[in-house]
Amino acid sequence: MTEHPTSHEGRQPLAARPQERARPRQAAAAGLPDVPAQPGGAAVSGTESPAAPGVPPAPAAPLGAGAPGASGAVAVAVSPQPSGGGGPSVRREGERLRFVGAATRRIARGIDLDEIVLGLCRATVPTFSDEILVYLRDPLPVGDERPVAPFVLRLRRTDRLRLTDPESEELVLVPEPDPTPAAELCEVRSGGALAEVLRGVRPVFGDSAAAREALTELLGTDRPLPGGLRAILAPLRGRRRVIGAAVFLRRPERAGFEPNDLLVAAQLATHTALGIDKAVLYGREAYIADELQRTMLPDSLPQPTGVRLASRYLPAAETARVGGDWYDAIPLPGSRVALVVGDVMGHSMTSAAIMGQLRTTAQTLAGLDLPPQEVLHHLDEQAQRLGENRMATCLYAVYDPVSHRITVANAGHPPPILLHLGGRAEVLRVPPGAPIGVGGVDFEAVELDAPAGATLLLYTDGLVESRLRDVWTGIEQLRERLAATAQLTGPDHSPPLEALCDDVLDMLGPGDRDDDIALLAARFDGIAPSDVAYWFLDPEDAAPGRARRLARRALARWDLEELTDSVELLISEVVTNAVRYAERPVTLRLLRTDVLRCEVGDDSPQLPRQRRARDTDEGGRGLFLVNRLARRWGATRLSGGKVVWFELATRT
Repeated sequence: MTEHPTSHEGRQPLAARPQERARPRQAAAAGLPDVPAQPGGAAVSGTESPAAPGVPPAPAAPLGAGAPGASGAVAVAVSPQPSGGGGPSVRREGERLRFVGAATRRIARGIDLDEIVLGLCRATVPTFSDEILVYLRDPLPVGDERPVAPFVLRLRRTDRLRLTDPESEELVLVPEPDPTPAAELCEVRSGGALAEVLRGVRPVFGDSAAAREALTELLGTDRPLPGGLRAILAPLRGRRRVIGAAVFLRRPERAGFEPNDLLVAAQLATHTALGIDKAVLYGREAYIADELQRTMLPDSLPQPTGVRLASRYLPAAETARVGGDWYDAIPLPGSRVALVVGDVMGHSMTSAAIMGQLRTTAQTLAGLDLPPQEVLHHLDEQAQRLGENRMATCLYAVYDPVSHRITVANAGHPPPILLHLGGRAEVLRVPPGAPIGVGGVDFEAVELDAPAGATLLLYTDGLVESRLRDVWTGIEQLRERLAATAQLTGPDHSPPLEALCDDVLDMLGPGDRDDDIALLAARFDGIAPSDVAYWFLDPEDAAPGRARRLARRALARWDLEELTDSVELLISEVVTNAVRYAERPVTLRLLRTDVLRCEVGDDSPQLPRQRRARDTDEGGRGLFLVNRLARRWGATRLSGGKVVWFELATRT
């Protein structure tokens, strides 16, 4: 077999030349890879962008250099000029192609708008130009949206770098502030020079009269322009329209651009514009996803009597902004509150939509004051109506601050953890149940003590399960974390709720974010028996008078005599309305907390409605008085009737 030589002058790969195999000590110290030498020039240490023709020795993407005023400098080593004179144009073209490939890869790595523009600037300065200015349309149209008039370009980013110590063996790349800043805004005049260049789409040199007029219109009249072929104006055209422009500038002491550099600028402008188009669409989708997730979760938690609440939600990752986890706190009649946490399978718009439907269904069922197991049963039926494989886990709990009890029903969800006042944390033993959507299963409810000062933590499996640990290991770690946090505040004080939620999330490691996380913490304060007064009233004509007398005695015992007149008037109106329709005894309850709350219950399911009474009507003014005098009021339908309640502010 005949052996053919593989080293030909002008065709040998640049990386194979012996002059370039030696790594300069300065570049090695900077941790920069070697880059092939330019024809007739110096070898440049850089990252991913080979040098283009006529480029001074500089890294393709200097670390820390970019925006004007950025700090830091990059050492650039100069190697001897390679010997040989065969095929310089071929080598220049090869280096130009490698530069374009590396630059477009860097631009394509960006996801959002700023990353793409930054990738263009870092890839071209100072390898291709000494300065770049990127203008984008303001506002940027999204997809098929019609752009708004007038056509305005806003300066999005500018990079300006220079090389110091030209006589030394080592050149240093540093950022340089622009002595004459370019215009921040430019309104493109219809029929003007800039509009004509942008309409032509192709990059142009700045030496022609039309191009210089366009650059002056874009950058401002005070901005000096380099002479000769040292300026390129490249329109940025997306899929449907021009969305901006990029200006590449070189210094007078540097060789001007070559005709083939227009092709380089066109490639960079095309990849940048298409990337910006994708980034704008991605930003719109991310905005829609964020808004969808935000509207699916509570804007704020209620402040029911006898319990304090805090919550957290974390998506699985930036690329999965929507998920199926949710939480909720729903006030119920009798100062009770329903605590709900659930998890729909998947991380998609479909999962979020199903989650929203289940959350709305849970709120509706809670308003009917159904037992927790019945709420889960109806949620299971609703999930089956939504379609096949609509699976979800859910935990539904109802806390009563008067009895200091909590009723819990579970549908395949991780069990809650109760942190006692003394620092002991326990995993509550609740029936696991089957997930929602399975169908044909019964759900059980258990009633447990909820002592004052205790904290109940409801969470989704994303907090305790990951690729690094199973769910029960994570639950035990969470229990230990809660106990350790409670020890810091002492046995007589509970840890602050907000700080407790933050501390719980801090237990997540780098590999523990496989799923989104919903967290709901409830601090049980309860209502002391001495602050509750409860009576049964027979449905007879004397009931309103007896209710007034009982309320007057309770207010005197609580030292709230200043509220006597208002309370007697409102109780009389509400009890009179209840006696009119009730067949069984009417209940009257007064609760003293930060407000005075009065609740009147009867067995009639018909809810009262406020209406405007006519001058000749004898009734119909009771709820009008309640609405005018009470701080808040409402009526809630129960499984066995209804409750009408109102609140009055007490002195502070």
